[in-house]
Amino acid sequence: MTRVYPNTGAPCADLPSLPACRYATREDGAAVLTVWRKSLLFSCNGFTVFDAEGNLVFRVDIYGSRSAGELVLMDASGKPLLTVRRKKLSLGETWLVYNGEDADNPLYSVKRPASLLHCKGLAHVTPLRSGSAGYEVEGSYSRRICTVYDEQRRAVAEIQRKQTVGGVAFGDDVFRLLVQSDLNMSLAMAIVIVLDQMFR
Repeated sequence: MTRVYPNTGAPCADLPSLPACRYATREDGAAVLTVWRKSLLFSCNGFTVFDAEGNLVFRVDIYGSRSAGELVLMDASGKPLLTVRRKKLSLGETWLVYNGEDADNPLYSVKRPASLLHCKGLAHVTPLRSGSAGYEVEGSYSRRICTVYDEQRRAVAEIQRKQTVGGVAFGDDVFRLLVQSDLNMSLAMAIVIVLDQMFR
């Protein structure tokens, strides 16, 4: 049987600082991550993310009946990297991305269009600080086929179904996240977390 998490006991890898990516494993320089929609903790929901070598990279743990209005993206050792919080009282569904566990000065806003019938984008990622780039997410999260585009319409990240070597798909709870060096991996994973909350 193919394992989803082959090297969970491996030492923690250094995470990228916000805008670079170190886990380049393909010729085009993209980092290949495996995202598992399950926490490693007993009776928790969340996400567990591995690199191409099977090393734990990110995790999100949602305890018991805790509200999913706030989720913390952590590194392998449990250090908070980014927090996503649902914005209250906004037109359309909007989530804010904060540095670490900060509650002030969000870095990005991720907004779902009011109507998906007239828009091919799933979400707009807008920087809230000068000097940062914005992104557009298109595709279908429910089918695990999404692309994140930068402002020049270059694909900087993709969500794809994960398959075994024999071509058998794992299902919706295990998928691949390919991240180009132009996009920070922590931000790419924060976008995945928000999409999961918007379209679960």
